[in-house]
Amino acid sequence: MNDMRLTVNKQRCPADHKCPAMEVCPVGAIKQEGFNAPTIDYKKCIKCGKCATFCPMKALKLE
Repeated sequence: MNDMRLTVNKQRCPADHKCPAMEVCPVGAIKQEGFNAPTIDYKKCIKCGKCATFCPMKALKLE
């Protein structure tokens, strides 16, 4: 699991609202500018997968 990486599939992200997955990230690794697709701070991300499980659009993926 250590070599896994969280990715954002911008085609699945509607990018028209505040990203709800930001609220479940325990370390604040998901950021969003306006209503753009979220970005990941890989230095903060602990690869727990909570955001990927929570994302209703399945735009976040831990692989």
